[in-house]
Amino acid sequence: MSESQNAMKAVFVEKVVLNCGCGTDHVRLEKSVKLLEKMAGRKPVKTITQQRNATWGLRKGLPVGTKLTLRDEEAIKMVERLIEAKEKQLKPNNFDEHGTVSFGISECIDIPGVEYEPDIGIIGLQATITLARPGFRVKRRRSMKRKLPNAHTIHQEEAIAFMQQSFGVELPSDDEDEDEE
Repeated sequence: MSESQNAMKAVFVEKVVLNCGCGTDHVRLEKSVKLLEKMAGRKPVKTITQQRNATWGLRKGLPVGTKLTLRDEEAIKMVERLIEAKEKQLKPNNFDEHGTVSFGISECIDIPGVEYEPDIGIIGLQATITLARPGFRVKRRRSMKRKLPNAHTIHQEEAIAFMQQSFGVELPSDDEDEDEE
């Protein structure tokens, strides 16, 4: 059985996490809650500091951002919108070695379906798309956790190929990178 016919090698979108970092600004925190709720139709969770950091003026238990996790069909629809906001252009450094795609969107109004609202303003956010294969549950289950073999992990090349086939993502060529510098 070849690799293309093996059902256990199929890659899919496991989840999408949207994150807005706000720091200690409570006004911006409330705006980011409204933005994520408007984008996904669900109430996001506030991220809380775990430890004190005097140089940044943070104390333990202080809300510093918001996050929202989407799975299944909601995640796929959100990925399509987020990729459209990036004009279907991602860089190779947006892909890590473990099947995760991360990128930032500087203005939320670039995302299709999100219109400018004066009470929210223009806020940026980070998006993380986690890719998985059947059988990945083995590394997270409560009983008898196991490490995945290296042959079953999703490598950067496989993640890039999946995003290109499924969502039409393009990677800039080396010539375009030199022009930007």
